[in-house]
Amino acid sequence: MKVIVDAATCVGCGLCEQSCPEVFKIEDDNIAHVLKHNCSSCDLQEVASQCPVEAIKVE
Repeated sequence: MKVIVDAATCVGCGLCEQSCPEVFKIEDDNIAHVLKHNCSSCDLQEVASQCPVEAIKVE
């Protein structure tokens, strides 16, 4: 599984980090960054579907 955040689309709302802080972190550039590509406690497809600007892709 691979998690991708489109930095050009991301608005840094923080919803992904709130939903799964193991995988996502909003950095100083106000863009979500991927810390790792898997998580046993989060449904990454669900987190991606909640992104208001559809900046997260899970492949």
